[in-house]
Amino acid sequence: MSDSMIVVGITLAYLAMVLVVGLRARGQSNSSLEGYVAGGRHVGVMILFFILGAEIFSAFAFLGTPGWAYQRGAPAFYILAYLSLVPITIWVLGPRVARLGRERGYLTQGDMIADHYRSKPLGMLAGVIGVVALVPYLTIQIAGAGLLFQAATDGLVPFWLGGLLAFVVVAAYVFCSGLSGIGWTNLVQGIMMIFIAWFLGLAVSDRLYGGVGEMFAQIQQTAPEYLTMPGATDMSWGYFSTAVLVSAFGGAMWPHLFMKFYSADSGRTLRKVSVFYPLYAYLLVPLLLIGFAGILTFADAPLVRPDTVLLKMVLDVANFSPWVIGLMLSGALAAAMSTGANLAHTAAIVLVRDVLTPTVMKGASEKATVGATRWSVLGLSLAAYGLALLNPGSLVMILLTAYGLIVQLFPMVLGALFLPRLRRASVMLGALVGSVAYLLMDFVWSSPLGWHAGVWAILLNVLVVIACQAFMQPAARGPSLAGRHH
Repeated sequence: MSDSMIVVGITLAYLAMVLVVGLRARGQSNSSLEGYVAGGRHVGVMILFFILGAEIFSAFAFLGTPGWAYQRGAPAFYILAYLSLVPITIWVLGPRVARLGRERGYLTQGDMIADHYRSKPLGMLAGVIGVVALVPYLTIQIAGAGLLFQAATDGLVPFWLGGLLAFVVVAAYVFCSGLSGIGWTNLVQGIMMIFIAWFLGLAVSDRLYGGVGEMFAQIQQTAPEYLTMPGATDMSWGYFSTAVLVSAFGGAMWPHLFMKFYSADSGRTLRKVSVFYPLYAYLLVPLLLIGFAGILTFADAPLVRPDTVLLKMVLDVANFSPWVIGLMLSGALAAAMSTGANLAHTAAIVLVRDVLTPTVMKGASEKATVGATRWSVLGLSLAAYGLALLNPGSLVMILLTAYGLIVQLFPMVLGALFLPRLRRASVMLGALVGSVAYLLMDFVWSSPLGWHAGVWAILLNVLVVIACQAFMQPAARGPSLAGRHH
């Protein structure tokens, strides 16, 4: 049996196991909207920890993280910096969001926004921004799966087929089982990828350089610019700092994070999860080590695509057996698929609940809404697969772009939770101006001072909100929309 066949066999067996676990998690509660979306609001600490952790350990973690360490050196530590701030947002926002969701029947971020501001259009705007930001995030997972399959099987499974296999498995168990399937598969996949990441990180540096300390000593002698800021690239302190801020505050605005808050059995559970959440950031350390190892290995022949450094190190340099490579591929696929499941699930719910239900599906029954959500999982996953086939650029840059857009929801969410005097016209205009300004600075103009464009956009967003609060007359508040959520 060839090495490639061994790798493919191990990986297909793993995909089959994940599919079985995901499908077996289906229960009677998944036929109801609340069961399919929020797991009946009784998800405990262990499952919630792995569901929220899957937001970090994605294709971005296994491919983008080492890719940035290889390409940029020390600036890659922005990832650890912003993840250290995420537990604060879980601690502060989580219990309050969970309580409001339980009391008023919220299932999405848009539900809370629309009800608080008495404005269905505002909820729809939040939903549109959420879907537009989530699809590129989902694209990263599918593109990552395709790259993994193609490299690990030496082309036996091409990029398009590898991405398709992962997409089909994830879409199947999310379609059938909803949050229950995501929770149990994330538990299995989370445990697996933790061990795979640490094994690879330590084994690569030990095999090639005699250990982590010796590896950094060699980098200090031959390429010290990779151990400083701004380092070997033009990434300034300004961009580093603003990327941390945008990622931390933007991370708190992701619709899938809010939906996991709603699923918690209590606010106490969420606070426990926030305490342990930094453990996932700690597990990115070995993947950063692989990227730093690549600085020495590929000094004379730089990689065209930095995101492939982990694959090159494991497959071509460290000389692991095909059995280890098969496990590596399975662990990396676990990262991509666990996050992809969360994103496909959330994007479909947000699309149906926040965008379609107030318009073309007005008055639809609960059964019809659940059905539309299931089919939207397939439709949005297929759209993300199509984008992945276009061969997008750096996985980290795609994610940073998505963060810059989603952070524009920050003022309206803050108003809904803590600042009741903010008016809907203020936050709507702020979000629109901030989103348009961000897209222009990111794709048309250059960002001033070299900062992350998301920071300038959110500052403009906040200034518009303040100006509207000061100079616009308050409108009469309409009736509460909470009744539609029950």
